[in-house]
Amino acid sequence: MSETVIVAGGCFWCTEAVFKDVIGVEAVESGYIGGDVPNPTYKAVCTGTTGHAEGVKVTFDPDQVTLPEVYDMFMGTHDPSQLNRQGNDVGTQYRSAIFPLSDEQRAEAEAAIARWNDSHEGQKAVTTIETGEWYPAEGYHQEYWEGEGQRNPYCMAVIPPKLMKLRKSFADKVKG
Repeated sequence: MSETVIVAGGCFWCTEAVFKDVIGVEAVESGYIGGDVPNPTYKAVCTGTTGHAEGVKVTFDPDQVTLPEVYDMFMGTHDPSQLNRQGNDVGTQYRSAIFPLSDEQRAEAEAAIARWNDSHEGQKAVTTIETGEWYPAEGYHQEYWEGEGQRNPYCMAVIPPKLMKLRKSFADKVKG
């Protein structure tokens, strides 16, 4: 039986690209969560006034990749110590957040944040645990890295280092 998690760690194009490379991940959808405006658009979310984060909904097979592994991959492929930013992307829409869909996911999210903090002496994750309604992003944002992203200079600068972190730290969980 598949499981779904929702995380936000900066640009959703980047987070989507990471999880598309993970064995056992069945689907990744980019979208918006955590705000107070119904049916937000990319243009509105980019203003930082809707309260939404750019996030991804990851559906995976827990027999191939576990919930703790998914959360550890999330924490390990972005910088959870940066408040409301990832690199040059600045604003609350780029915050580091986990949106658990169950009590088990909340407990595992708390454990993943604690593991990251324990392994990064002198740094502290600012990753929040939140709730919110999920809104899929517009179609042109889906599977962005596989299409337009590899021609986008921003993506070419930001996504390959994240994929290298994934391959280095989770080599046995990365698609060939």
